Amino acid sequence: MHTSAAASSDRQGSLEVRVYAELNDFLPPRSRFSILRRPVRPHQTVKDVVEAAGIPHTEVDLLLVNGESVEFGHRPRPGDRLAVYPVFESLDIAPLTRVRPEPLREPRLLADVNLGGAARLLRLMGLDVRCEFDADDACLAEISATDHRILLTRDRGLLARRIVTHGIFVRAGRPVEQTVEVIDRLDLSRRLAPLTRCLRCGAPLADVAKADIIDRLPPHTRHEHHVFHRCTGCNRIYWAGTHQQRLDQLVDRIMSRIRSAPTAPAPPRAPGPDR
Repeated sequence: MHTSAAASSDRQGSLEVRVYAELNDFLPPRSRFSILRRPVRPHQTVKDVVEAAGIPHTEVDLLLVNGESVEFGHRPRPGDRLAVYPVFESLDIAPLTRVRPEPLREPRLLADVNLGGAARLLRLMGLDVRCEFDADDACLAEISATDHRILLTRDRGLLARRIVTHGIFVRAGRPVEQTVEVIDRLDLSRRLAPLTRCLRCGAPLADVAKADIIDRLPPHTRHEHHVFHRCTGCNRIYWAGTHQQRLDQLVDRIMSRIRSAPTAPAPPRAPGPDR
């Protein structure tokens, strides 16, 4: 009798949660692809329940409570059934309530310290990426919100901060794979413009006359090269030097792995950095 009453009490103070697809990566192995029972209190929202289970809210695109789509602010009741879905690649959920904000009009990115290699490669591909390697989590969250940048991180706790509205948890472990993952998940393949940004600061490159920078060039470069670009941010000079072939091969390697790579010819590439 005592056991039955305890079980009844547990059902009254909890709800049933089912997590779908890759969102199971955020759960302990023993809890993946199974029905979970999570405690719920009167003041809690479905967003609170999802994040308490270890799933960053920025990874969730659709929530169903008892089969009805709801927003993050919905307050579930004990006994409810909550289904949590990631971003859909092909299923049309337009009639339902998508809980993720609309994509930012311009894809501006912010990388944390664990994604320094990927940040450099994303810049190589022509994307606007800001890096703040000395910033703590609170500062990164603030920059993401105020500068309207999509936060890239491998820190689930950082994405759980309420102020962060646009962000993704990067699953891949190596820079090239991380770069491809970000481009694919954010559908950025048609916005790529390889070798058009500074790898050091991320600002766009601009044409510059040789005569305007000749005093900054090594003697050999003055005689062998005639096309130059200058960073509009840090003033670094770029030309097609000894690293050009390696950079071109790296760009081609990344492009070959992007699922949504456009079939049209890639945009012209500027010379890579030689200093």
